[in-house]
Amino acid sequence: MTTPQRQPLNAVLAFLLPILLVFGLWLGGHPEHLPGFLRSTFVADHQTRVVDEAIRRIAHDYYRAIPTNQLSNASISGVVSSLGDRFSHYLTPSEYREFNAPPHFTGIGVAVGPDPRGLLIARVFDASPAIRAGLKAGELIVAVNGRTLKGLSGDAATALIKGLPGTDVVLQIETPRTRSARASVRTLKITRATISEPVVASATRTVRGVRLGVVALATFSPGAHAEVREAVEHELHAGARGIVLDLRDNGGGLVEEAQMIASIFIPSGTIVSTRGRTQTPEMLIATGGAISTSIPVVVLVDANTASAAEIVTAALQDHHRATVVGTHTFGKGVFQEEESLSNGGALDITVGEYFTPAGRNLGGGGVKEGAGITPEVALGKNQVDTPHGVDVALATLAAKVK
Repeated sequence: MTTPQRQPLNAVLAFLLPILLVFGLWLGGHPEHLPGFLRSTFVADHQTRVVDEAIRRIAHDYYRAIPTNQLSNASISGVVSSLGDRFSHYLTPSEYREFNAPPHFTGIGVAVGPDPRGLLIARVFDASPAIRAGLKAGELIVAVNGRTLKGLSGDAATALIKGLPGTDVVLQIETPRTRSARASVRTLKITRATISEPVVASATRTVRGVRLGVVALATFSPGAHAEVREAVEHELHAGARGIVLDLRDNGGGLVEEAQMIASIFIPSGTIVSTRGRTQTPEMLIATGGAISTSIPVVVLVDANTASAAEIVTAALQDHHRATVVGTHTFGKGVFQEEESLSNGGALDITVGEYFTPAGRNLGGGGVKEGAGITPEVALGKNQVDTPHGVDVALATLAAKVK
């Protein structure tokens, strides 16, 4: 039974509730009239509900069934695409799992380029089946399992070499003629293997009687610095009096690896600094343990030298520690971070810019072509990725040896 004191209060509430309900509905359609601190929260929540509503309606009403998770992935991808940043991406759960898997490839461990007669070997990676079989850069693969490669596209030719780990492939190898030897052809059976990255290729070359080392790095993934240091020290112990650091076709990777690889050659000072809207400004300095600065260095680059590879190149250039040979580099002056999402996917988005020791930013903010690095010794685009590119780098290095 209602007490007499509560009857007026109940009557007031009964009168106010319909008014509050109508007022609330009106504000729902006119959030601009809310106070600022409420409006931002309300509008954001309203916009999120609209996106969810659109996904639900498409999933329910579209003429053919579309999985809701597919629509959600597409909506997130669309948001990231709207940034106009070619370096920012949305990774679906399956893509993110693959992204975090240890990088590897299956094959014999060579980097090749197209040639009218077959595949020209550009690099032979250390600790690979190819190097154990005695393959060398500059040699030509002219046949695979008895099939000639002449007239085949580069993709078709490399597909013949690829296969399951543990299986054999028979290659016919042509060694070019030199001043001291005629051209020759030999046949090799090589067992394919799974090759983990980072992969480093190193070799000793002699130019005008001077022994020089060439160390090529494919990517800046975890552990790259240890392999590069091992290769550099191996070449120096073998009598090399200078090092060519080959960063052609290296798209970059981890900034921390770039810091440690640059520190192999730079004894002290700034390697790179970073800044971002929500990122704490950071300066990465040389970690110590560099080789003697009396050992000359040349960095070989091309148009695909990017990101962490540009950090190392620019640091060596700004510290006057190396001569850069090749073509204008890619120009990527921004860095990304992976931010996990509750669906198992992730945002891989640009969060800041990096700057060289001299204060240069090599990129275009992700939305336009960046400045990149201009080599001191320039090569044509059709020259840099051939054996001629390495020859010019070696000649440049030999001239620096005292």
